[in-house]
Amino acid sequence: MPRDPYEVLGVAREASEDDIKKAYRKLARQFHPDRNPGDKQAETRFKEIQEAYDVVGDKEKRAQFDRFGFTGAGAGPFPGGGGPFRWSGGGEGSPNFRFEGINPEDLAGIFSQFGSFNNAADLGDVMGGRGKSRGRRPRPAPETMANVAIPFLTAVRGGTIAVSVDGRELEIKVPAGVEDGKKMRLAGQGTNGSDLILRLQIESHPYFRREGKNIVLEVPVTVGEAVLGTRVDVPLPGGGQGTVKVPAGTSSGARLRLRGQGVTGGDLFIEIKVVSPSSVDAKSRELIEEFARRNPQDPRAGLGWQHD
Repeated sequence: MPRDPYEVLGVAREASEDDIKKAYRKLARQFHPDRNPGDKQAETRFKEIQEAYDVVGDKEKRAQFDRFGFTGAGAGPFPGGGGPFRWSGGGEGSPNFRFEGINPEDLAGIFSQFGSFNNAADLGDVMGGRGKSRGRRPRPAPETMANVAIPFLTAVRGGTIAVSVDGRELEIKVPAGVEDGKKMRLAGQGTNGSDLILRLQIESHPYFRREGKNIVLEVPVTVGEAVLGTRVDVPLPGGGQGTVKVPAGTSSGARLRLRGQGVTGGDLFIEIKVVSPSSVDAKSRELIEEFARRNPQDPRAGLGWQHD
């Protein structure tokens, strides 16, 4: 029997929908196959997390699970086979059972939600003592899976791209801000008319990188620009360019914000990287030494480093 979905997601049975969704997203990111290439254990855990969320992430399925648990022997509204149910020994893995004092037509409505019986005739066989649990479940609709590479800026801005599936060219509309690993369903566009499920894989960018809804751009500056301050023109993810003011005395790693220039309302962070010259002439070295004498500092003071 599958594990309790609440246990799989690490949430209490009374957890809110938001708490369940947060737990699912956190675990899905942690065990996603793209983050754990070749790790079969992580892949199995990811599938278990998906199956658990399929149950408790859906309001109707969750209500059914909370009431009946997993379907099968002893599950559902008649735990333990008590009341009108009578169990008798059968072959291994397929116990026989009988129903007493219940109209088959009524039972057909009850069991239809479990997919175990198709009609009252099936139940009539069971009530006559000849039935066995048939375990019939609705077959899932056929699906075609495909991975699609999405350019970084298309994922940020949104747009239309062409993809090839089974030798067919399709155009798909990518919503702005879509995240890596998200799936899109195209009804009837898969093999033999099945639904096409596209897993989106966001490509990296030569100089932008994404942190949630924010985008980071590393900007190199000279020692003189960092000490004296400057203005730098930078590219914007949405197109065009902007100008950022680098204050005097800015250090490497400092971040400057351009609000609203990230992903769907996020920000663009300019991360400063101070670049020293690879070589200096004698006069420049003399000036730098003079600068150091006139501006003494210990940037490592207060770090609490201890030496054995």
